[in-house]
Amino acid sequence: MDIIFIRELRIQTIIGVHPWERQTRRTLLLDLELGADVRPAAATDRLDDTLDYQAVARRVGEFATASDFRLVETLGERIAELVLREFGVPWLRLTLRKPGAVRDTREVGVIIERGNRD
Repeated sequence: MDIIFIRELRIQTIIGVHPWERQTRRTLLLDLELGADVRPAAATDRLDDTLDYQAVARRVGEFATASDFRLVETLGERIAELVLREFGVPWLRLTLRKPGAVRDTREVGVIIERGNRD
């Protein structure tokens, strides 16, 4: 299996359990690794024959902007479900990071892996 990836997609959303966190949008960082077979696109050199990572990034950003979850875990799971369903990838690994959420750390977050990597 080949992997198409997106690194450090900045998404703006309302996220958090504390009242002060819910008053303004935060920037979260999202990494996606998406299972794919790039051989057809390599043979034809056509975007139609591969996974359009720009379309994935745009859709994930739209979804995150419209969302209003309390937990990073919930947002990450919903994004994973969306990508699997709408883009038909057989496998993904999603890393969602919340910079500055915990004192004395750079970031916290979740890693979600779904689907079949075979």
